[in-house]
Amino acid sequence: MIDCTISKLSEFVGQEVRLSGWLYNKRSSGKIKFLMVRDGTGLVQVIMVRDELAEDIFSKFGDLTQESSIIVCGTVRAEPRSPGGFEIGLTNLEIVQIAEPYPITKKEHGVDFLHNNRHLWLRSSRQFAIMQIRNQVIFAIREFFHKRQFVLVDSPILTGSIGEEASTLFSTEYFKMGKAYLAQTGQLYIEAACMAFRNVFCFGPTFRAEKSDTRRHLTEFWMIEAEMAYCDSEGSMKLQEEMISYAVASVLENCGEHLVKLERDISKLEQIKTPFPRIDYGDAIKTLQEKGSKIQWGNDLGAEDETIISMMHDKPVFICNYPRAAKAFYMKENPDDPKTVLCSDLLGPEGYGEIIGGSQREDDYDKLLAKIKEEKLPVDAYEWYLDLRKYGSVPHSGYGLGIERTITWICGIKHIREAIPFPRMMTRLYP
Repeated sequence: MIDCTISKLSEFVGQEVRLSGWLYNKRSSGKIKFLMVRDGTGLVQVIMVRDELAEDIFSKFGDLTQESSIIVCGTVRAEPRSPGGFEIGLTNLEIVQIAEPYPITKKEHGVDFLHNNRHLWLRSSRQFAIMQIRNQVIFAIREFFHKRQFVLVDSPILTGSIGEEASTLFSTEYFKMGKAYLAQTGQLYIEAACMAFRNVFCFGPTFRAEKSDTRRHLTEFWMIEAEMAYCDSEGSMKLQEEMISYAVASVLENCGEHLVKLERDISKLEQIKTPFPRIDYGDAIKTLQEKGSKIQWGNDLGAEDETIISMMHDKPVFICNYPRAAKAFYMKENPDDPKTVLCSDLLGPEGYGEIIGGSQREDDYDKLLAKIKEEKLPVDAYEWYLDLRKYGSVPHSGYGLGIERTITWICGIKHIREAIPFPRMMTRLYP
C-alpha cells in the first residue's frame, strides 16, 4: 500500500494507494456511491461499488458528512472526465472524525457570513485556487530575485522611522522609549542593505492605518520590496516589468487549472510581456481631463483615475515623474523638472490600479536633509538614514509590490479581501 497525495496520483495509475483527507461532497447512484475527497493538494473522485465492498465499509457512506476527515484506500485509474484526470476505486474506508453540520453549503452566502467563517471558507475550491496562485506568484518572485543574485534582507516590523505619511501609522508604546510604529515599508532599511550587498529585497507584512474602505485596500498586507545600488529610475522600471512578466508566465505554466476554476480570461494574461508602456504624469493628467476627470496637475491619481488609464492598456502601464509635493520625501528630484521626482507607479491592466510604486532615491545628503525638515519629520530618527548619504553614497533605486493587489489582478477577482488568507480591514479583525 502506497501513501499518496492527490497531486501525485498520476505516478501510481493501476496501483493501490492510501490517501488521507476530507470529504468535499458526496452523491449516490443506487449501488454506486461517489465521494469527492480533498487532501490539500487537489480533489479526486472516489468510487464505492456495493458488489465490491463488504457491507460494513459500504454502509459508512451514509454516516459521512461534509468535511468529515477520512482515509481512503483504493486503486488509481485514469479518468479524463474526473477532476484532475484520475479517480480511485475504493477498497477500504476509515473514518477519522464525523464533522458536525458544516455551516458553508452550496447555497448562496453573504460576504459577511463568509468572512466570519473565513477559517472554513479557505477550504472551498475557489479559495483553494486563489491561494495556490498566490503561492506560485510568491515562489516565482523569489525565484526571479534568486536567479539575479539578489540577497534577501529581513526588515524590522517595529520602527521609529516613518517611511510614508504619519497619518497612516499604527503606533504602540515601546517600553520606556516612547512610541514605536508598525512598519509601513521596509524600504529605508533595505536602502542600507543595498549599500552592503548591492541588490537586495525584503518580503514581509506591511501596515497602513489609512481610513480607506475600498475593494483595493487592506490595513495589513504583504509587500515585496527591492533596492538596487548604482541603478536609476529607468533601470528599476525595467526590472519591475521583467519581474511581473516572469511571475505571470510562471502562473500560466503552473496554475492553469486554478485559472480555469476562477474563469479567468487567460488570453489577457498571455499578453503580459515586456516592454510595458510608459506615460509621463503630465500627459496622464491631460488624458484624464479629456476623459472627464476633474483631476488637476499636482494631485495624486485616485482609484477612478487609475482605472481610466489602466483600462486603456492591455499590459501594465507606468505613470512616471509625479509632482514632488505628491510623493514621499526620499524620492530624487527630477533634474529635468525640479517640480517633479524620478518615480513611477505601475498600474495593472483591466482597471486594477496600482500594483507597484517605485522611485530613484535622493542620494544627496543636503537635499535629503532639507526634505526631512520640510516634511517636519524628526531629524534624529533619520540620522542613520542620512548616514547612507555620508559614507559612499551612490545613485540607487527601488520599488514595492503589493502581493494582494497583484494576486487580485492575476486571478481576475473583484475584491482584494479574497487575495489574502485572513484579511484585515477597517471593519474586520475576526477571525
